[in-house]
Amino acid sequence: MALRFGTDGVRGPADQLTDEFIEALGLAAANVLGRGGFVVARDPRESGERIELALLRGLISGGARPIVMGVVPTPALAWSCANGELPGAMISASHNRVEDNGVKLFASGGLKLSDEVEARLETELDRIVALDRSPATGAVLSTTSNELSRYEDALVESIAPLRLDGCKVAIDCANGSASGVAQRVLGRLGADVVAIHTNPDGTNINSNCGSTHPHDLQRLVVESGAVVGLAFDGDADRVVAVDETGALVDGDHLLALCAIDMRDRGELTADAVVVTVMTNLGFHHAMSRQGIEVVETSVGDRYVLEALEQRGLALGGEQSGHVIFRRMATTGDGILTGIQLVELLLRRGLPLSVMVAESMTRLPQVLVNVVTDRSNQSILDFIKPDIADAMRELDGNGRVLVRPSGTEPMIRVMVEATDERQAQSVADRLAKRIDIANSEL
Repeated sequence: MALRFGTDGVRGPADQLTDEFIEALGLAAANVLGRGGFVVARDPRESGERIELALLRGLISGGARPIVMGVVPTPALAWSCANGELPGAMISASHNRVEDNGVKLFASGGLKLSDEVEARLETELDRIVALDRSPATGAVLSTTSNELSRYEDALVESIAPLRLDGCKVAIDCANGSASGVAQRVLGRLGADVVAIHTNPDGTNINSNCGSTHPHDLQRLVVESGAVVGLAFDGDADRVVAVDETGALVDGDHLLALCAIDMRDRGELTADAVVVTVMTNLGFHHAMSRQGIEVVETSVGDRYVLEALEQRGLALGGEQSGHVIFRRMATTGDGILTGIQLVELLLRRGLPLSVMVAESMTRLPQVLVNVVTDRSNQSILDFIKPDIADAMRELDGNGRVLVRPSGTEPMIRVMVEATDERQAQSVADRLAKRIDIANSEL
């Protein structure tokens, strides 16, 4: 099959996610993950309903009993899976454009799938596709879930008995799954909420808004006098913040703030935090000064969660804004992270800009994405000498990371250096070499 599991499930252009493929995926999921209750949800993009019906047909043909949550945040589905000790499937392409969609599968208990289970699913999927079976027919029988309200209750209780009274919070819901949910939860906690991009119509998810395009929120924070802004992505499993001056605060800074605070309160298990290879070197330096161990994993919040589980740790996440508070969630949760951040601001009584400056100093980091339809491995082999040259140029004062995206057809070039112009120059040079590889290989 052309579509395979990436860093966060199966994802690609929605028109490639045919009904036949999705039905086969649903049947494979039932065979591998369980034939009992199976929680299903989606984000509001227009292709979601068709994919949901096909997935339900596949699950039912495999003996599963679907429990449908409708349009909810990914962490709400994961919470429901954890609460009921059930597997689940989230139909979403997260922060991707509306033309894309995908299926994120969760093991029983709301945990992301291990590499071993993904391999078993791919093998089973290929076996089913090879059978050239007829499409499933008949009525789609499922149970409707009311777990969303219980998930919202859990978010409110995450800081109990504290509240957010009197705090003005601006939010950008990306016209996605956070729409409605984030306003209700923050409002119940007493926050004065100013919200934008909260009207999903199936076509506007992530469209010049949300965590990947936070410019509207940055303006809103300054204009409204909010103490903080929170920008979610399409399925609300990540968040980036905006300080009171309108400056962006990414996942690295959020993790640094939370790690130091949790350590000071005795809640950071083993005084350790889990991050990925994309995390800024400045974070590593800041944690070293604080005496906090940094555990590094591959890119993907499922790898972060695996490390948290293996070590019994409490906090981990990614620069992109996936933050996992393991005692409260099994996956990244943008709304939960936002609540924890606002509560921290009120408790400390300092502006976010000051707290960010105190937590870590970010090294200049440049990220260039190069679209490619060539073999990732052949391109990586082609530019190995160029990467070696770049590392020699940086002379130990930076780093280079070149990796295939796990969610989109591109290769990501990340360069860190003490000088931003040097980082940009090195990144641009490597990107040009990838373009040459695209044309020559």
